[in-house]
Amino acid sequence: MKSSASLAFALMAFATAAHSHQIWIEQAPGQNASVRFGEFAENLREVSPGTLDKLGVPSAALLSAKGEQAADGVKTGDGYTLPFQAKRGDAIVAQAPHYPLYPFKRGDQQLTGWYFPAARLVTDLAPQAPKLVLDVVPAGKAGELQVFFRGKPLPKAKLALVTQSGWAKEKQTDEQGKVAFDMPWQGVYVAEVSHQDETPGERLGQAGPERYHRVDYVSTLTYVKPDGLPAVPAIPAPNADKKAKQ
Repeated sequence: MKSSASLAFALMAFATAAHSHQIWIEQAPGQNASVRFGEFAENLREVSPGTLDKLGVPSAALLSAKGEQAADGVKTGDGYTLPFQAKRGDAIVAQAPHYPLYPFKRGDQQLTGWYFPAARLVTDLAPQAPKLVLDVVPAGKAGELQVFFRGKPLPKAKLALVTQSGWAKEKQTDEQGKVAFDMPWQGVYVAEVSHQDETPGERLGQAGPERYHRVDYVSTLTYVKPDGLPAVPAIPAPNADKKAKQ
């Protein structure tokens, strides 16, 4: 009994930590895109062996004028590489629906939740149609973004915009799901939004059907701003000093 209680507590603690995480899409110049898992604002990328292995293989799609190209990510030491790169005017979307279900309590009830992260990479701020269940897309004006849930604008959602320097700003979307941010620096910005769906359901797991009582959606949008003030350097990666001494 004691060991079962300890295991449940550990799972709940891990689930809480995972919910502070997100996936996002990176694309270095001239290279294919990669899906990362961790904390972008803290310069934390989970690795394998380790927490990255819990994520499961993400599915992705390149959206371009030529159509849609779908592919699964291929695991590396610090993420999942994709077999394509977004060019000017393209976008990439990805989702990771296979994260293990987690237990939580509501009153005296022991329930099960589903953590469902997703991500989008854009190469410009031209308006785009939503594709993910919870999606953040450019709204067509500089710094203006729009949040959709199941294809409809999501009002009163808290959207955070962060950089790897640790700078962050949070705003609430209006009735059209829109919000506008200043983006003063060059470099990478990641916008993050979350939304809980209390609709219970069932998903297909590796061992068969799995019942859940709610879904915790977490989605991001990555945009590399080409102009502005010089980019602020990223903060040191966690444990970077410790690793350097080993």
